[in-house]
Order: sequence, then C-alpha cells, then structure tokens
Amino acid sequence: MRSRRWQLCTCAVALWALAACSRERAPPRTASVPVTVTRAVTRDLPIVVSAPGTVEAINAVAVKSRVDGQLLEALVGDGAEVAAGQLLFRIDPRPAQAALQQAQAALARDRATLVQARSQVERYRDVAAKGYLSADQMEQYRTNLGVAQAAVKVDEANLEAARLTLGYTQIHAPMAGRLGRIAVQPGNLVKANDSTALVTLNQIEPIYVSFALPGSQVGRVLAAQQAAPLLVLASAPGIAPPVEGHLAFVDNAVDSASGTIRLRGEFANAGHVLWPGQLVSVELTLGHDANAVVLPAKAVQNGPHGSYVYLVRPDRSALQRPVTVARVHEGVAIIEQGVADGDLVVLDGQSRVQDGSELKFDADAASAADSRP
Repeated sequence: MRSRRWQLCTCAVALWALAACSRERAPPRTASVPVTVTRAVTRDLPIVVSAPGTVEAINAVAVKSRVDGQLLEALVGDGAEVAAGQLLFRIDPRPAQAALQQAQAALARDRATLVQARSQVERYRDVAAKGYLSADQMEQYRTNLGVAQAAVKVDEANLEAARLTLGYTQIHAPMAGRLGRIAVQPGNLVKANDSTALVTLNQIEPIYVSFALPGSQVGRVLAAQQAAPLLVLASAPGIAPPVEGHLAFVDNAVDSASGTIRLRGEFANAGHVLWPGQLVSVELTLGHDANAVVLPAKAVQNGPHGSYVYLVRPDRSALQRPVTVARVHEGVAIIEQGVADGDLVVLDGQSRVQDGSELKFDADAASAADSRP
C-alpha cells in the first residue's frame, strides 16, 4: 500500500514538472498596439515661406508750425482720424495780417510811382526826338520807369510771401491718417520748424508690413514675382482671418551682417486691423506644388537619425520608414521621400509602436482615412 502511494506521488510530481517546462518554453504572446491611421495622398499645396514681420506706416509726418506765434486752438483730439486737408491747428494770425497789409500798401505806392514814370517817358519821348530835351534827361526818365517796374515786382513777391505766411497760421492735415498724442496745447508759443512736433500723423490706409528672408531665397522670390503678383498674409493674435496683401518691395541688396534680404508687403487695411509697430507673422506664397505627397504633421516623428513614420504592412505590422520633409504648412507635412501616394501610416499612438509591432485599428476608418488635417 505504501509503495503504491509512493508511485502515485512520483507520477504527480513528474506531471507538474512537465507542465511547468511546457509553460516556460512557450513563446510569449505580444499584444496588438491600438493606433489610428491615415493615408498619404497627393494634393495641390501652396509653396509658402514664413517670417516674423513688423507693421510700418507708408507715410509718417511730424506736423510742425511754419511760423512763430501763439497757438490759439487745436481743432482735433488725441488719436483722431483726419482727412487730407482737414484743419488741425490755428496760430494767432494778427502779426501775419499786419505784414500782409504793409505789403499791400507798398505795392499800391509803387504802382502809383510806376504810372507816373510811364507817363513821363510817353510825354517826353516826342520832345526828346525833336531835340528839345537832352538825351541824358530822357535816359533818366527811362531809368525811373525801369526802377518803378522792378519795385512793383518786388512788392508783388512780398505780398505773395505775406499771404503764404498768413496761410501758415492755419495748419492742415497733409494726408488722411491717424493722429498721435497732441504734444503742444493751445496757449503755448510755437516756433517755425521747432524740434518738437505739434503732433505725428501716420497713414493707416494702405499700410506696409516689413519682413526679412534668408538671402538664399532671393532667386525664388524674384522668379515667382515675375510670373505673377505674390500673395502675402499677415496674422497675429486677435487678427482672424489673416489679412491679405501683395509683395510690393524687394530690397536691392542682401544684408551682409545678417545674411537676410528685406521685403515689404502692402495691405489695403480698410478695417484698420494692422497698426504701425505691431508684430505679425507673415506668409509669402511663391507658387504651388501640383503633386505634393502629404501627411498630417503629427504622423511624422523625429529621432536621432532624422524624421520617420510607421508604415502599416498588409499583415498589420509596423515598419519604421525614414522620410524627408520638405516643409510643414498649416499642420500638413509635405513629404519629399519615404512615402508614396496611398501608403497607410500610423497617425496616433506611436509612443507604444516599435518596428514590427502588431497594430490594431479600425479597418473602416483606415479605408476612409486621408491626410486632411
């Protein structure tokens, strides 16, 4: 009896050992990695270069007085919108009016002298021709006539200058635009062409946006500009959608210190969303890629050896594939090499994927996936 029990125990131990060995030798099962996928597609995409930019007024005028005098009145307020020719300031006109009256009186006096000199020449011309008047005396009458004519011309010029000076006592806007802060208040004395401007006037419509690109882009920009007008977009926080303009200026030299070239876009700015001194993001469109292979930018990963994606094999396993990204535009990566039109690529969940990993995804979503962001 004891021998039979021993045999049963020995058989049980052997069976347990065999089961343990079989469990150790069985290969581990790898769980499928859940991912989302997309397909690479061919699209027509614009060729866009981006750069930071600064808004600049096309014209900025420091409004100053042309005459000395007391500022009597400011007819506009700080930050006012003004039209071209609008009256802005009035300076005391009384000194200029007095000078104008003096010029008018001098002109009237010399015109009377001119009339007398002309009548003397006409009266004595025949007398001198008959010899009853000396040649010297006749020449003196002619000289007096010339002097009187010159005096009248001088008076006419002085009168015009006095009228201009009187006109300068009213200061008008040289162009339409937006005023800054008024620096000199009524009651103060102003001087002609003083270092302190009464106010600064900036032209807001149209307006410039200045930006710089690497000097290596000059050839592409000039070639594209010869083909067609180039679209420029300016955007900033609070500007939606981006403002559209066109490239208006390319500098004639590359800055040797920075290696960049200065460009300028012109914008109609009817809504006044662009403001002088504002920092904006600029996008310059240089043309279009008619057959660009594109993927959502988040499908592209960066590793120590460059950019790569995970392609999906027919058996639903992952294949790590190096790619060359030409550029990224609005969340879409343009792929130069590594992916072809129609390739299925892992879009999300790459953190758990390795080369050869078994993938789990919705087949219906995969068949409908494309690269639109």
